[in-house]
Amino acid sequence: MATLGRRQRRRKAVLVGLVLVAVMGILGAVAVTVGDYPLSVAGSWQAARGMNPDPLANYFVQHQRLPRIAAAIIVGAALGVSGGIFQTLTRNPLGSPDVIGFTNGAATGALIQIIVFSAAPAQVGAGAMIGGMASAAVVYGFSYRGGSSSLRLVLVGIGVAASLQAANSILIVRSSLSAAQNAVQWLAGSLNQSSWPTVLLIGGPTVAVVGLAFSLQRTLTTLSLGDDLAGGLGVGVERSRLILVAVGVALVATATAIAGPVAFVALAAPQLGLRLLGRGVMSLPIAALMGAVVVQLSDLVAQRMFAPTQLPVGVVTGTLGGAYLIWLLHRQWKGR
Repeated sequence: MATLGRRQRRRKAVLVGLVLVAVMGILGAVAVTVGDYPLSVAGSWQAARGMNPDPLANYFVQHQRLPRIAAAIIVGAALGVSGGIFQTLTRNPLGSPDVIGFTNGAATGALIQIIVFSAAPAQVGAGAMIGGMASAAVVYGFSYRGGSSSLRLVLVGIGVAASLQAANSILIVRSSLSAAQNAVQWLAGSLNQSSWPTVLLIGGPTVAVVGLAFSLQRTLTTLSLGDDLAGGLGVGVERSRLILVAVGVALVATATAIAGPVAFVALAAPQLGLRLLGRGVMSLPIAALMGAVVVQLSDLVAQRMFAPTQLPVGVVTGTLGGAYLIWLLHRQWKGR
């Protein structure tokens, strides 16, 4: 009976995954055809292969739209997986890197590279990684004194996030006008500057880390049962938690390096995936696909809502995510 139940859950997960992949394909097809230079589906397909008679069509598709779509998928998947990891480890739907300060830490590290050193994308990614890891160490260090507590971790994380936000503001205020403009634009979370060099340089390692996270799915599921039970099942609890934290922070950092801090995707995507599956066990592949769909859809809205002016994708995700956070808090309050 238990085996039958597992098979049914697996089939449902596969079905949900296929539906999300189909939605990603549809959103990608729409994104590659619409814009200030609209194209037909056939014309876009020709341009993607460099065979459209119109050289402008080839340029727009190959050098603007396709790298932007790839960046949206990579960023969304990374944030979805990272959110799934931290929500499972904290056993709290609010335990996403947006809320507990890891995204702000990655942003601080990246801002130092952008403002102080005028760094290239690779150095920005390294700065984001260092900042994210440092903020994670601070949050976990303070929240795990005297025993673990998911509520304490969230509260400490909120405090660290506020402090890092203040530090980011100080960095911007004390920088030059041009550097401040670049930093403010970057902090909004935008895919407007997506390019193949950035996608390949940072996106490649991001995809590899996402694959590593998928390989840790069983360990994450076991940890969700509680430290005592996980230890009794042979899992090295502290070592596994440390590895998963490092993977989650790495994903936040690389996503931040590509697009800036895209708000609330890591909070909402894993929970939306759980609702589609209809069960309480986090599925990292579904969280990744849902994150990709959320960022793709939000970026389309950001591009077309006030066309020809393009909004940063973080403005749209922040608006939607803020509404989702209010709903989630209201639901938790009613459940008490």
